Amino acid sequence: MQLSTPIEEIPRIGPQYQKRLKRMGIKTIRDLLSHFPHRYEDFSNIIPIAQADAGGPFSFQGKILEIRNLRTFRKKMIITQATLGDESGKIKVIWFNQPYLINTLKKDEFVCLAGKVTKKNSSKYLSNPAYEKIRNWKLEIGNSDLTHTGRLIPVYPETEGVSSKWLRFIIKPLLTKFGDKIPDSLPAKIIKENNFFPIEKALWQIHFPDSLKKAEEAKRRFSFEEIFIISLFVLRERMKLMKENAMAMPINIELIKKFTEGLPFNLTNDQRKSAWQALKDMEKNRPMNRLLEGDVGSGKTMVAMIAALNAVKAGYQMAFMAPTEILAKQHFKTFSQFLKKSKINIGLITGKESYFKSKKIPRKELLEKTKLGETDILIGTHALIQNPKNLKGTLGVKFKNLALVVIDEQHRFGVEQRARLCQGPSAGYTKTIPHFLSMTATPIPRTLALTIYGDLDISLIQELPKGRKKIITKVIPPKKRKEAYDFIREQIKEGRQAFVICPRIEPANNLQLTTDNLQLISWAEVKAVKKEFEKLSKEIFPDLKVGQLHGKMKTEEKEEVMKKFQEDKIDILVSTSVVEVGIDIPNASIMLIEGAERFGLAQLHQFRGRVGRSVFQSYCLLFTEMYSKTINARLRALVSCENGFELAEKDLAIRGPGDFSGARQWGIPDLAMDSLRDVLKVEKIRENAKELLVKDPELKYEPLLKRKLEEFKKRIHLE
Repeated sequence: MQLSTPIEEIPRIGPQYQKRLKRMGIKTIRDLLSHFPHRYEDFSNIIPIAQADAGGPFSFQGKILEIRNLRTFRKKMIITQATLGDESGKIKVIWFNQPYLINTLKKDEFVCLAGKVTKKNSSKYLSNPAYEKIRNWKLEIGNSDLTHTGRLIPVYPETEGVSSKWLRFIIKPLLTKFGDKIPDSLPAKIIKENNFFPIEKALWQIHFPDSLKKAEEAKRRFSFEEIFIISLFVLRERMKLMKENAMAMPINIELIKKFTEGLPFNLTNDQRKSAWQALKDMEKNRPMNRLLEGDVGSGKTMVAMIAALNAVKAGYQMAFMAPTEILAKQHFKTFSQFLKKSKINIGLITGKESYFKSKKIPRKELLEKTKLGETDILIGTHALIQNPKNLKGTLGVKFKNLALVVIDEQHRFGVEQRARLCQGPSAGYTKTIPHFLSMTATPIPRTLALTIYGDLDISLIQELPKGRKKIITKVIPPKKRKEAYDFIREQIKEGRQAFVICPRIEPANNLQLTTDNLQLISWAEVKAVKKEFEKLSKEIFPDLKVGQLHGKMKTEEKEEVMKKFQEDKIDILVSTSVVEVGIDIPNASIMLIEGAERFGLAQLHQFRGRVGRSVFQSYCLLFTEMYSKTINARLRALVSCENGFELAEKDLAIRGPGDFSGARQWGIPDLAMDSLRDVLKVEKIRENAKELLVKDPELKYEPLLKRKLEEFKKRIHLE
């Protein structure tokens, strides 16, 4: 067996366990050894039975003097009762509802038991202790023969049917066999400078540590390694991109000035600065790789439009990709409206429809116009880079001279994807790749910007357009629900409209374990769009026009609902998170969010940004039925923070980086995620990576590190 050996070939891992492990992302021996504990139980206090006192946990080593099953009369519960003895005395042991133990633990066998001692009247007993068999007893701390008791015990991330005890049972023999065969990919200089454990010792100390201090030292090493690999990866991607060629476009100052002066509003300083940064990037013959961050409604699209105008008037084409059909159509409408006087041909392509200027045309015709360069700007969904499934033999989009790609809410777009878009009438890739601008309304904390988005230059729009009022945000407890409904009615009477966001489309009765408060709640209690629509339209607001919107509706139905909402023919729109991006209703002044605790802070902030887009005072009402310290801290942060960037840093402090867009898909272990809270640590690791690449850009002298980098690239599927 090797580290790459699949789990199917590991003894004692049957088909059921194989399925469960794969659900956890564990497919090989290497994956198992990299499945690190998230905490430890301290069972290292091994004492003679005579010293037992109430409390603990303690570990006791001795012989089973007797063991039997008893059935209680009242509760009809089976109790397994045993007596453990050593040279100093004996103690009673009780397990509840584990009758199989009399077949596992036999009289006269030596065992180590670990747990808390309970004292009742004058007697003491061990209740539900962990157990494992031993050859004989020896009162030593850190007995290497012990796995589940008598030491610091690793507790792993688990799934149904895969317990920490089972993982310890599997991982320990693998560590014994392969621990010294894992190559150390960290350069020796870095290991020495940081005083890290060698890889073999680090693996043993993170899985079966001799002390908590050594466990922390092992975590420090693996945390560094993960962030170091990410930093190397993004810095190398940046270097790779800088070797590519792009079309250099001079900035047409007069054109941009005339366009901005003709707008019905003034650009903010941040918009001007961000547009200038993009235009300066596009002046170079190296591809722009920029991320534009800004709150919902801050004017990111106008920055993209300025870059597009400059590119098109320089004789090139531009592609704009949006995550949904609704948003793609909205961008098509916006671009068509503001660039009407510029005599620019704008097309729209989705999985089902295609337009050229304002006219609906066959997809084949639009593809031909784009291929010949007649389409200046093509806006679409992923249909821009994918062939439609229902049209066999149809070619994907090909451009004549694409020079700029703008993508909404997708921060990564690799060289291969750009090259795929650049295919012209002739076969093969062109010698240049387009400039790239990604836009996001999800503010990214600084540490994430340095690591997983470290290959992107970042522009920030922190100002909102002038005249916008601060959105008043309030947490609404159940007892104030009627007051909130009355307030909504008043607002609608004044001519405003309202969103109601629900976590589900339809109600369900299954139970779900929430991570915030670790208690079981019924999904049936969570507001569902269809049920809430019925309630609001028939019981609460029977005199108002209530509509519903969700992802299961057909495109035509969604468009019809949105059209009615935009034309003020719907007063209240009950929706799922489909409104999170791209829906612009300036007349809407209320955002009511049911089950607010179920959404992340970034998502709640984006919902809130759907209102407050005009001169009217707007409100965000957070309805919640659940309470915990974490939930309260998050919702209070949303109430107090108006700025998305400040909110992102608070969210990072409260929940960690795993919930941020793009962080989880990189497969970063929790221990490295925790390090992403520390900007100074991240900056230092990034400097280490940069220093190494300056001396050895191709990693010729670090072949093991280079191989690990290639494995990492496959893991995150960048391209």
